[in-house]
Amino acid sequence: MKKETFGIVEVTAKGAVVKEVGTGNDITHLFRTDMINLAVVNLEALKFNHETLRGKRVPMSEVPAETHNTTPAAKALDPVLELIKNSASIKPNDLEMSDVKWKYLVRSAVRGKNIMMVGPAGCGKTQAAKALPVATGHPFFYFNLGATQDPRATLIGNTHFKDGQTVFDSSAFVKAIQTENAVVLLDELSRAHPEAWNILMTVLDEGQRYLRLDEDVNAPLIKVAPGVSFIATANIGTEYTSTRVLDRALMDRFEIIEVDILSMEQEETLLTKRYGNVLSAKQLHAVADIAAVTRKEWRSESGKLTTMVSTRMTVRLCELLSDGFDLLEATEVAVLPFFDASGGADSERTFVKQIIQKYAAETNIEDIFNIDEDTSKYPF
Repeated sequence: MKKETFGIVEVTAKGAVVKEVGTGNDITHLFRTDMINLAVVNLEALKFNHETLRGKRVPMSEVPAETHNTTPAAKALDPVLELIKNSASIKPNDLEMSDVKWKYLVRSAVRGKNIMMVGPAGCGKTQAAKALPVATGHPFFYFNLGATQDPRATLIGNTHFKDGQTVFDSSAFVKAIQTENAVVLLDELSRAHPEAWNILMTVLDEGQRYLRLDEDVNAPLIKVAPGVSFIATANIGTEYTSTRVLDRALMDRFEIIEVDILSMEQEETLLTKRYGNVLSAKQLHAVADIAAVTRKEWRSESGKLTTMVSTRMTVRLCELLSDGFDLLEATEVAVLPFFDASGGADSERTFVKQIIQKYAAETNIEDIFNIDEDTSKYPF
């Protein structure tokens, strides 16, 4: 029996398969799944030693280019191109995102690109970004820049005194950017302090890719490891009053993916996948339809709403319904507080209540909007 066997990873619609060089036999069982995934990401081959019974990743250059009864290894399909081509096969079942945008997201990760995901709050930007490293097997690091009070401490580290000496403790971000093929999520970048943007300028620049630990010209430089991909999420629009206008130079360091607002059908499909085993089809349809009506009104130039029911809200509603709340109770606490109550009968909140009333009537619930009665007994 030969001492070593070489394998090339092929990514198919059914998953990654390791084919033996020379025979084309399936030798996937000889290698761990994480090893196969890393070989795909790093454009590597696999080698199995039959004496030690151990597998390892090796450069493509080590693979014999000859052999009988098969295509030479040099002509083997590019595993990264195959992964990109078949990216739909690794898309999570509960992620409602178009195949082409998911493909673009996967491609960016395996090519070490920077992606900015933009769209309204609650539309699924962070969920999609978190799904990427799970699907590709990449190391993952999460940083919520919108909640950062001290950008330098978060992105660089802290200096403090210990035993009479000055000691520098590097941040988790420094560790993250030194991890090969990592996916680094910069959540809510549009809410970050401008100092954070300044620190990130050289990190995100394709021609620089380093982090300076101090402003001194002689300060150490931390190089971004090969294959690191940065994904930022941003709420961009006039309705997001707590966000900042992103610097154009910072924006130019990213490729942009617009995360779509789901249609009623997509919303209902998503909610059914998550809650179909505990909620009725009628409940799920009601939640999706309420969201769809508010989104249509929000999009309209002459619409009455300045915000909408987001996917984050619909998920929250389904969680409450699963815990025994009825629709009126759930919308009172999870939806109505997001809509302006000023203006009385013409307010945004009243408009949304009227949308919910349709489903209250369908379930034979008392009409809570009868203004001729004492409304103090009603939940709204």
